[in-house]
Amino acid sequence: MKAEDRIIQAERALSRSFAAVDRTALFNQEKVLAAFREERIALRHFIPSTGYGYGDEGRDTLGRIYARAFGAERAIVSPAILSGTHALTVALFGILRPGDGILFLTGTPYDTIRSVIWGKGNGSLSDFGVFADVLPLTGEGKADLGAAKAALSFKRYTMVYIQRSRGYELRDAFTVGEIGEMCAFLRESGFEGCIFVDNCYGEFVEEREPTEAGADLIAGSLIKNPGGGLAPTGGYIAGKAAYVAQCEDRLTAPGVGGEIGSYAYGYRQFYQGFFLAPHVVAQALKGSLLIGKCMEDLGYENFPALGRPLADITRAIRFRTKEELIAFIQSVQDVSPVDSFVTLEPWDMPGYDAKVIMAAGTFVAGASIELSADAPMREPYTAYFQGGLTYEHCRLACREILSRLLG
Repeated sequence: MKAEDRIIQAERALSRSFAAVDRTALFNQEKVLAAFREERIALRHFIPSTGYGYGDEGRDTLGRIYARAFGAERAIVSPAILSGTHALTVALFGILRPGDGILFLTGTPYDTIRSVIWGKGNGSLSDFGVFADVLPLTGEGKADLGAAKAALSFKRYTMVYIQRSRGYELRDAFTVGEIGEMCAFLRESGFEGCIFVDNCYGEFVEEREPTEAGADLIAGSLIKNPGGGLAPTGGYIAGKAAYVAQCEDRLTAPGVGGEIGSYAYGYRQFYQGFFLAPHVVAQALKGSLLIGKCMEDLGYENFPALGRPLADITRAIRFRTKEELIAFIQSVQDVSPVDSFVTLEPWDMPGYDAKVIMAAGTFVAGASIELSADAPMREPYTAYFQGGLTYEHCRLACREILSRLLG
């Protein structure tokens, strides 16, 4: 069967799943629109600011829009937050103090955050006397709540950390419902500290965010879901007002907090990107479903498996050989609008413990909400496919991938 015929067949099989994605997008679009209307957004909110940024209405109102849409008390949204890892780091150092402890409830965190926690001599949390414990996931890839209860009864932790997305692990991302169950269990077990969720890749995938399900604090990157493909940089932290205020003091300076911070290029792309984000996320999810269905039909294992709930925009696909993996990643690069002519090679990427090969022919460098794919060069050979500003682009990429695999 030709690649195009396989895609048509997959689209027919996925019609109900596509319709469910569209319903979620409509719900989230209405939620975001309501936040814009409630904050009475006008052209003046888009203008640049310089210097200290005192009274920067565009900056402050953008934070309030995120807080409203995410069911949070307060939010920082800033181009001074340079990545998802930086957003997480600001939150960790904002909340934790020497002698405090952090419990990782969902296994070892993503590669780039590990040196922030356990690095030696680099200003890590460990250097500042913060201890960290990791609870392995169960064999089914779920949080081990029994082990969590035992850990909480044995040590005093200031923060429990939940990673929503899979990172480079072969597990499903956690749904907001599952995160809500974790939060409820932690409170029932007597935990009174900060429940912090790494929300990268998860925004607008479901109708609720973790802050609407019991999490105290969430963080993420604007060049992933919430930037809608337009935000040129930045990150956000949202949640309980007291915790966000502590993070503001860490992002800028204690006592100054969120009162300063200018942006000389203006905020229109941040506002417009957030407005478009529910639709763009839906496009990426449909692309994920399509590539997942087509790869499953060819016998390749997927995470999440077809029929499982979607909880983020990433899809893990396991390959039999290194060569197959590289061919898959190269196929994505070949249909990129930027740098389509580039031949990819694995390289030592900062923050990763293995060479990484990455297809990222994107308008915004490294933007994971745009069609991209990456993989650590280690067994099991697994590609992580995410993003897609339009379903049509995802479909074209799927056709290229299938054509290459089918020979």
